[in-house]
Amino acid sequence: MNLKEIADELVAGCREDRAKENLSKLYAPDAVSVEGQDFQGMGRETHGVEAIRGKHEWWESAHEVSGASVSDPFPHGDDRFAVIFEVQGTVKETGESFDMREVGVYHVADGKIVREEFFY
Repeated sequence: MNLKEIADELVAGCREDRAKENLSKLYAPDAVSVEGQDFQGMGRETHGVEAIRGKHEWWESAHEVSGASVSDPFPHGDDRFAVIFEVQGTVKETGESFDMREVGVYHVADGKIVREEFFY
């Protein structure tokens, strides 16, 4: 897949609730995910597509999402693109509501996402 195809499929997967399903399709096995801060007490970086899948599962188990939107991708050269995510919801443990906006920057090599970085 080329950059545009990967970016379009990532966005479609997020919009259609196929984000976890797309991990195997779009991500390199040794992909790295970097958060802007340490949410789980395990550091900001997650290594490997299976660990990234675990991060998705943690998010789903810890949060109740009441609304979300995903922008169209913003390509940057031949190897990167960005997406803006907006999510509204509640932290299940505390009942605290949140309204989050973040930018995801995705790095692509050899037809797969090799790194994602989140800015908020």
